[in-house]
Amino acid sequence: MKKIIVLCFAAAALTAGFSSCNRYLDVKPKGYTIPQFYEDYQKLMNNMSLIRVSSAYPGYLTDDVQTGDPTDVSKQASYSGLADYKKALYTFQPGGVFVPGSSDPLWEPAYSHIYTYNVVINNIMNVPDGTEQEKKQLKAEALFGRAFEYLTLVNAYAKHYDPATAATDYGVPLVLTEDINQPYKRGTVEEVYALIKNDLEAAVKDLPAKAVNIFHPTQSVGYSFLSRMYLYMGNYAAALTNAKAALALNSTLLDYKLYTTKKGVTFGRVCLATDNSVRFPDAHQNGESLWVRYGSSSSASLNAEVYVSKDLLNVFAQDLAAGAVDQRRALFFCDGESNFGVKPVYFPGRVLYGPYIDPNFGFGNAEVFLAAAECEARVGDKQEAMNYLNTLRNARIKNNQPLVAATNDQALQLVLNERRREFCFVGLNRLIDLKRLNRDPRFAKTITHQQGNDVYTLPANDKRYILPVPPKVLEFNGTMPLYER
Repeated sequence: MKKIIVLCFAAAALTAGFSSCNRYLDVKPKGYTIPQFYEDYQKLMNNMSLIRVSSAYPGYLTDDVQTGDPTDVSKQASYSGLADYKKALYTFQPGGVFVPGSSDPLWEPAYSHIYTYNVVINNIMNVPDGTEQEKKQLKAEALFGRAFEYLTLVNAYAKHYDPATAATDYGVPLVLTEDINQPYKRGTVEEVYALIKNDLEAAVKDLPAKAVNIFHPTQSVGYSFLSRMYLYMGNYAAALTNAKAALALNSTLLDYKLYTTKKGVTFGRVCLATDNSVRFPDAHQNGESLWVRYGSSSSASLNAEVYVSKDLLNVFAQDLAAGAVDQRRALFFCDGESNFGVKPVYFPGRVLYGPYIDPNFGFGNAEVFLAAAECEARVGDKQEAMNYLNTLRNARIKNNQPLVAATNDQALQLVLNERRREFCFVGLNRLIDLKRLNRDPRFAKTITHQQGNDVYTLPANDKRYILPVPPKVLEFNGTMPLYER
């Protein structure tokens, strides 16, 4: 199989290192630094491009979004102004999504990062300087980062993990070397998950107990990673064990009740109620964050780009006591009007998504609480599930009253509703949840999108939930097996 074209883009990410798509050679190219010493590889791992890991565009496949009118009063939400690939996703078009020659802001950055991580993984232990422990730690960080990218990729571009079919389901190409002339094949879902697990287990033993900053992983973050991985795999007992281990080390939650909104701004519109000059904290300043990654530089968010579906609004209206206010609903959405500048824009009867905050695409405590709650509801104790759930809700809802579940199934439904409220519009969260929950007849659903008088539907488990391999990749890999979406 021919080389994967995205690796050419990956080389550009090595700002400390490479001039083209060639593997670095013994001959030093004029004007460029070949990674030779520990500091060179440390700089690669500190490259800020590595923290931009995901894209918001898969949200157009979900039941959370409603696009605007063709010439919407809120111009950024205008349907006619959307990129063609977003229209294709929203209308559930079969086949490819991106036109030939265009870039995929999810696939290409991910493989660019994997290229960087491979350079470190495969070479750091051979540098002449740096202590043995320093080199092992840097390699561990690269293994952790590679595993994270592959967990995102396999859940975007493949069927959801099913132990009965994972050994034959198409996953994503496994690239383990920085030599772009090596042949690559599309690994199976099982092979990709095996790599993720092996990378993570190899990394954790050499990660530090405390990192220099929130952008570098620690041993304890490994528990959160394992909890997510096992949850996606349906191994709820293992996911619960790791979620509990993570929360035993850090269970901090940000109190959303301390915040309000102000008019006339975008970023900064969600602010501290007692001092509106203090904006809602970005992920790296948020005490909930365990390991921070932001959205990709292209299509990082859906700020002011979509309205909120009636389906999601109905979920927000559930499970609230009289007089209670869900701050996620109050802070991050604009009801009937938005005011991001000099004059307000009115859209009666509709709700625009417009938080203008930078969420964390890495690992944080809200996800761990919800993983623990879901797994307790599935394989443990319903009361423990509700304890985890109500702890999170106390940090999100004014005048919150604890929820009570009579059965484990009822507890599970409450947790899944909460998960949807907590992670709506953030990266691939809802798409992945739809894919994994659709495998259970209790939660399988058909999604309906509307644009004008046209109605589009996406049945549960349809292949169109799987993002297509970008055309740039297929140009150089014409024999790559594909899902018929």
